[in-house]
Amino acid sequence: MITGDKRIRVITGHYGSGKSEFSMNYVVKLREMVEGKVALADMDVVNVYFRTREQSEFLESIGVEPISSSVNAPTLDIPAISAKVKTPMNDDSYSYVIDLGGDNVGARVLAGYRGLIKDGDYDFLCVVNANREKTQDLQQVMDYIKILEENSKLKVTGLVNNTHMIHDTTTEDIMRGYELCKEVSDKTGIPLKYNTCIENLVDELPADMDGEIFPINLYMRPDWL
Repeated sequence: MITGDKRIRVITGHYGSGKSEFSMNYVVKLREMVEGKVALADMDVVNVYFRTREQSEFLESIGVEPISSSVNAPTLDIPAISAKVKTPMNDDSYSYVIDLGGDNVGARVLAGYRGLIKDGDYDFLCVVNANREKTQDLQQVMDYIKILEENSKLKVTGLVNNTHMIHDTTTEDIMRGYELCKEVSDKTGIPLKYNTCIENLVDELPADMDGEIFPINLYMRPDWL
């Protein structure tokens, strides 16, 4: 289940955190849960790999509107964002997910649309993978959140523990990320909302974890690995 009732969900994370994979899984579950229009915008102008725009045909097949580049050239990777990203911001009939670039440059892209994102109408989820550099300890994650907030002009409202090693992920990986996210949550007051894992690890995780256990499929990886 997806917690909360915010209409706009911004999802970001450092390079290699798995934030695009989480965005895909999140929007698929959202489509199953809500009536009306659902859109996913690829606003990542930083990372040229594992982009949600690569799954546009699949998204359309399940009733999710994909929004990405304004340049219709699939073989080129150009940091051009379609003006269509504004439509779900202005139209309250949309449930909207934004896959945002995960550094100061990527976050700054969203600042240009800050006037269209109303306070109280959004969640800003920070995806943390404790196995990746720059988000491996409390201070690194807190510094990263500060960069996101300063450059996007939004407040991070939730943490996503997405600590993994792809197919080699263990419960120990997940729990290490969980403890880190708990530490960050206790220090900042930002709630831990989700703990991701592949389906076969769900029963191995403690049932009383803070945040929901969020099983994921690998939508982004099979074409690359």
